[in-house]
Amino acid sequence: MKKESSIIGTGIITAVAASLCCITPVLALLAGTTGIASAFSWIELFRPYLIGLTIITLGFAWYQKLKPVEKDECGCDTTGQTKFFQTKMFLGLVTVFAALMIAFPYYSKMFYPKYKKQTVLVDKTIICTAEFKIRGMSCAACEEEVKHEVYKLPGVINADVYYAKRNAIITFDSSKINIKAIENAVNATGYKVTESKIK
Repeated sequence: MKKESSIIGTGIITAVAASLCCITPVLALLAGTTGIASAFSWIELFRPYLIGLTIITLGFAWYQKLKPVEKDECGCDTTGQTKFFQTKMFLGLVTVFAALMIAFPYYSKMFYPKYKKQTVLVDKTIICTAEFKIRGMSCAACEEEVKHEVYKLPGVINADVYYAKRNAIITFDSSKINIKAIENAVNATGYKVTESKIK
């Protein structure tokens, strides 16, 4: 039974580890410590392997749980009374939890606040659009973390962040903010601006 608990524990750990790179920005937002948002972005490289290990581990646990039970000469079950942690129900809960953790990058945006775009009634000649190349983003949660920080700045009109392209296109009022201040806000999240230019 100790072996079964170890298998289930391994399934939980690998499922959480597979999505740690995407969970950290949400936790950073909730804790108000945005600088640690990118702390686990390096795990993204190993995500497919961790997901595979989770599936294999939980698959083996289900195999162990569903294989026929040994019976003695009289046809009685020899496993004895099982604790909750050894039941199919617990394994089912662990499997659902693992699936939620693995799918976390796809629904992580719901944990971030909605942004109100600033309406600008100023001279269009002072409106600038800049592109920022950003290192360290690995999922939609990273995009939302960068947006969260940038929209705090006065004068930011629009921010489109793309983790797949590793960039952000930000429109701002140059009379209220400059490109360096935006770059500093992005860097404060823990992701790094590698290049920035006015479009």
